[in-house]
Amino acid sequence: MLFGPADRHLKLIRDSLAVQIVARAGTVKIIGPPKRVSLAAAVLETLQRAIRRNRPVGVSTVTDAIAQAACSAPGDGDSDILDVYVSGKPVRPKTPGQHRYVEAMHKCDLVFCTGPAGTGKTYLAVAVAVHMLKTDQAKRLILVRPAVEAGEKLGFLPGDMQAKVNPYLRPLLDALNDMMTFDQVRRFMDNDVIEIIPLAFMRGRTLNDSVIILDEAQNATASQMLMFLTRMGNGSKMIVTGDGSQTDLPDGSLSGLADAKRRLSGIKGLDFVHLDRHDIVRHRLVQNIVEAYGRDDK
Repeated sequence: MLFGPADRHLKLIRDSLAVQIVARAGTVKIIGPPKRVSLAAAVLETLQRAIRRNRPVGVSTVTDAIAQAACSAPGDGDSDILDVYVSGKPVRPKTPGQHRYVEAMHKCDLVFCTGPAGTGKTYLAVAVAVHMLKTDQAKRLILVRPAVEAGEKLGFLPGDMQAKVNPYLRPLLDALNDMMTFDQVRRFMDNDVIEIIPLAFMRGRTLNDSVIILDEAQNATASQMLMFLTRMGNGSKMIVTGDGSQTDLPDGSLSGLADAKRRLSGIKGLDFVHLDRHDIVRHRLVQNIVEAYGRDDK
């Protein structure tokens, strides 16, 4: 009951907390950094208490115990432990660059992340935001994207405003649907806990106690970037992601992402994280493609 079918519970604890777990002859041995070992031991103790009280122990019980252990000892845990799961597996940074990115999002109220496709810029930002919603560190999640076409003129799109902007915002919604059930996402959107909007609709707003993510920021102009950054209210966190090599702005237009990096470097309380081809976690060919195009650009 404690280990789960085919040791499923132990594997989930192992993958979530990045420790080794060996179970032999009635003894569980946990190997890893002291902080993570302590968290894993706390999770097992929580599950043991549930079994003693004749409570059913399933995957959801294990994930809840992991989240409870991580939140009850914020000073002793690690900043890359997220209470977010996709297909029953925890969402975790996989490269040193991604570890630094997640750590920066936890520590700073404003984080800029740049890098090529496939490095997890948007996915990890959404994961951290969902984690903050689940752990009551934020009350709202705002997902923002410039409505700029990628080199093609699509003409007038049919439908109401939501239908017109949906194609531009689809990548953010895809990431969100990976980490939450459809019913959860729909309920949160109906209650304005989660909002997905084009960048142009941000003017005049002040967002308190929120996580605000600007995706594809290389397609924002300098004036749009200033407008977006000044929307930050009390208790809020902003994450700006983009890839400078895939700008879809008209020729001669200054990217707001590059302009912000030039203007804001050195300001305390914000961080710039750059991911490179070594942080790409998609198909191995993506890394080779990015490298090939990078050589030609140079």
